[in-house]
Amino acid sequence: MAVELDFLRRVEQYYSGKLRVHGATWQGADWNSGESQRLRFEQLLKVCEPSEPFSINDYGCGYGALIDHMASRGLRFTYRGLDISEAMLGKAREIHGQRAGCEFVSAEESLAAADYSVASGIFNVKLDVTRETWESYVLDTLHKLARWSVKGFAFNALTSYSDPERMRGDLYYGDPCFFFDYCKRNFSRNVALLHDYGLYEWTMLVRK
Repeated sequence: MAVELDFLRRVEQYYSGKLRVHGATWQGADWNSGESQRLRFEQLLKVCEPSEPFSINDYGCGYGALIDHMASRGLRFTYRGLDISEAMLGKAREIHGQRAGCEFVSAEESLAAADYSVASGIFNVKLDVTRETWESYVLDTLHKLARWSVKGFAFNALTSYSDPERMRGDLYYGDPCFFFDYCKRNFSRNVALLHDYGLYEWTMLVRK
């Protein structure tokens, strides 16, 4: 547990630093562009039924950009965002704190079961943590997402099919075949792997 807390503390410092430099922007969330940030949201939200109101947990919510994206689509939702960065949460509350049906928390104990849970980008930056340790953390997090989700959950990761010369040692590249099999065996028969939207990553949808 102490080891996990240590590396998560360093990940928190990484993202808080991005926010200080770039503010509440796609750069502040460490994405390559605003377009790619929105494209990721579109893939994750495919786990939801958009024609009816739903509740959603945003695990690793950052400054709450998903809220604006869902609102722009006219979706009807209640939202709870969690992040390890107090700086991110402070910015999220500043931007979205007056919006009805939205709240932000820093402790997992404050999360409750929702119709859906999503996690965007939280598995990418591993810094100098070993692949084995990081992957154990990823799997543990997926089990938490499953427990917090009534109808389904979705998450993404950089792909192990990335060009070798472009891969960085401080980033985690997940094997989509491994995670597809893991989700099928542990969470649901209804799993979809999305690996066709033009980014060096994939998205997994798990429907219960």
